[in-house]
Amino acid sequence: MIVSTIVHARHALTTWSLSQTCSRTMMTTAAQTKRASKQEGTIADVFTSLDPGTKVAALPARFAQLKKDVLTDMGATHASIVQAWKQVLAALEERTKEIVSLGGEVIPRVSFTDIERGLSNNQKDRIRKSGVVVVMGAVPKEEALRWKTSVKEYITANPVKGFPANDIQVYELYNTKPQIAARTHPAILRTQQELLRFWHDPSNKHVDFSIPISYFDRLRIRTPGDRSFTVGPHIDGGSVERWEDLTFRRVFRRILAGGSGWRLHDPFDVSWRVDAKQDLYNAPGQCSVFRCWQGWTSLSTTGVGEGTLRVLPMLSLATAYIMLRPFFRPGPAGGEWVLDLESSSFPGSIPGKGQELNEETHPHLRLGETMTSIPEIQPGDQVYWHCDTVHSVEKLHGGQGDSSVFYIPAVPLSVKNATYIRDQRANFVHGLPAPDFPGGSGESTFTGRATAQDITTSQGRRALGFEPFVSGGVENDELVDAANRVLFG
Repeated sequence: MIVSTIVHARHALTTWSLSQTCSRTMMTTAAQTKRASKQEGTIADVFTSLDPGTKVAALPARFAQLKKDVLTDMGATHASIVQAWKQVLAALEERTKEIVSLGGEVIPRVSFTDIERGLSNNQKDRIRKSGVVVVMGAVPKEEALRWKTSVKEYITANPVKGFPANDIQVYELYNTKPQIAARTHPAILRTQQELLRFWHDPSNKHVDFSIPISYFDRLRIRTPGDRSFTVGPHIDGGSVERWEDLTFRRVFRRILAGGSGWRLHDPFDVSWRVDAKQDLYNAPGQCSVFRCWQGWTSLSTTGVGEGTLRVLPMLSLATAYIMLRPFFRPGPAGGEWVLDLESSSFPGSIPGKGQELNEETHPHLRLGETMTSIPEIQPGDQVYWHCDTVHSVEKLHGGQGDSSVFYIPAVPLSVKNATYIRDQRANFVHGLPAPDFPGGSGESTFTGRATAQDITTSQGRRALGFEPFVSGGVENDELVDAANRVLFG
């Protein structure tokens, strides 16, 4: 056991002064931060679907060679990859029919009470299969509505930016007081702990899933009638990186090896994912941390057709199809699909963007029918979806009230993630955007932005990197000690 970590962390819980923490934080950050700021921009820089005028250029010739390299690296043969493709297409025929017939019922819904007492095996199985879950009742409705009121006052008081510029629906805001209150809310952190337990680390050394940390993201206040925030089906966390990065591709090694291996793909195995490079092109808005679940917390009552989230609720099967898709193309005259190792085509993959999908690039997913809207949610409810889950936003907000959320994902403690929150902490102290997001002066001159003094609990201060982490057991001592060294020297 690394006694120094345990003793130091326990002592910190009783003697650590927040003012001392802030002072040491800024000194440490000044000496350690090397992450380059990203260019200024908005969420529109991430998605071609938000800019219909975007012309997508063909990928360079090296991507044709990449296809061959991937199959060689994974030990796949032409016969084995064709076999996998045919099996996946057959499975998709059944699953897509099932999703269409179930509609919104296919999306698992659990209560916060379920979270507190532990999810049942049936609930866990449904969440694993679909890759999404709605958690009802974690934050009191009145509290969530107060957060929205506070954010609106902050927006009125400051020269905010967002998308679109003339009628903002998604705000480039990261450091508001209600966002900090939500990110550190005990019920939200407890929910994240439960969902992070779906994941496993065979080494028991890379990740501590019992410790959620805070990854800052934007907020949305979508107004009735809006048609601008029309984010199409996509997966965040890189696009071509899934094949191009040597480590990232190994997350999908059983799929890419061909044959029936795709059936053994475990989307909750952290073995290769934790060190994967998801942002080879240093683009604004590309996630560089290991983020298990994307998510948001609702600030409004929002139903189907009111500008809400849509998901493709089939995690492993859709992943298998997406990873195999670049290796095939339609045959002559719309016949059987054939192996394609000669073209540079990676459909929907644009360097510096997320992985985008539509009915033309990925026709077997039947996205026009299978993308499923989240059923009605209330203020304080949470929605989480696996980092590989295909998701989008309804094209039209046809409701009467705003559709508002704080984007708050579930992110576990690792050394890589601790390095990120060290840099995020420095940006927060100075009122700047979070490191993965478009840069610029952000909220540095804004009236009423959050400070470290607004983090009111030890758990919250740990999640944001302002207080040392505490080991939950001997097996995590080395990881916790290493993370604390990153944050506090």
